[in-house]
Amino acid sequence: MGRAFQNRKESMAKTAAAKTKVYSKYGREIYVCAKQGGVDPNGNLALRGLIERAKKDQVPSHVIDKALDKASGVGGEDYSAARYEGFGPGNCMVIVECLTDNPNRTFGDVRACFNKAKSKLGTPGSVSHMFDHCAILAFEGHDEDATLEALMEADVDVTDIENEAGRITIFAPHTEYAKAKQALIDAFGELDFEVDEIQFVPQTTTAVAGDDVAMLDKLLDTLNDLDDVQNVYHNAEQ
Repeated sequence: MGRAFQNRKESMAKTAAAKTKVYSKYGREIYVCAKQGGVDPNGNLALRGLIERAKKDQVPSHVIDKALDKASGVGGEDYSAARYEGFGPGNCMVIVECLTDNPNRTFGDVRACFNKAKSKLGTPGSVSHMFDHCAILAFEGHDEDATLEALMEADVDVTDIENEAGRITIFAPHTEYAKAKQALIDAFGELDFEVDEIQFVPQTTTAVAGDDVAMLDKLLDTLNDLDDVQNVYHNAEQ
């Protein structure tokens, strides 16, 4: 699982750098997360991890503060989550996560991106069953046994745990995210998580070569340029 995750991270690196609207995307996600679970990061571990990730991606403090201020007020935008699945160049599998205030607009925009890349949107569930929806937490450490023991004592359902190059990585079902993170903090104190995310990790990869490589880049770039798109996952291996 770890290698598949790493492959996806590496293949997405160049498109992550092309996210020209990263600040607004973080602002929207922070707003929704705070609206749902409260604006206090100490009581909302998902928000806390999101803010830490935003800071690592050099999102300015005023963007974060503005999103929290909006979430603490009455009313505001009514965003809903939307997920689209489809088949990209070379028949690779693609999942697109969005936050939108207009689902019809977002669906049309996402479909247009697929069409321009000679790709096809599928029905809900058409590819997600080939991905694991995982909470992934990674931090500097060596004691895999102590980490696993702390998680087991907290009754966390651990899917996988790796100890490579002085870094421990935990994979758990996405529903276990808050419990797993709290168990690690309780056991080891404040940790500097190198990875603190919920991801779709592909169970298998699909080789993409030739002209499909450029077409895949086009699909990912156009999707990431959409305001409503928060994350794009795929199983392509180049």
